[in-house]
Amino acid sequence: MFERILHANDGSEGAMKALGAALDLARRHHAELHMICVEELPSFPATMDEVREERMEAQHRFTQVIARAEALAKGQRVRLHAHVLAGHPVRVITEFAREQRTDLLVTGFMGHSALYNRVIGSTTDRLVDLAPCSVLVVK
Repeated sequence: MFERILHANDGSEGAMKALGAALDLARRHHAELHMICVEELPSFPATMDEVREERMEAQHRFTQVIARAEALAKGQRVRLHAHVLAGHPVRVITEFAREQRTDLLVTGFMGHSALYNRVIGSTTDRLVDLAPCSVLVVK
């Protein structure tokens, strides 16, 4: 049913739950599994040093996320292709899913207040709306 699965991982608890579901689906369907971590840069950085500092922090955080994900994948006998890209998460994830011809996007649910979701919206909601494939949201 699924040949190419993409998992979006920001390092949160919800994302790690979603990783478990993505690994299980990839194993059962013998699907190719990609994981994307998006390094969100400041919208209006004051200096180039601010951009460099942000990238260093994100790289360090995602190194640990990727190492944990690879260990879990190895335990499930699933090959994981990890990618770290920079930009706005929704745009980067949807473009990557389109380019990779992804069948399924697996993402975690991030709980925010009802007011936050009404005013700002959530990344998960926007991914469900804009993804070029089916989306599985894991709670």
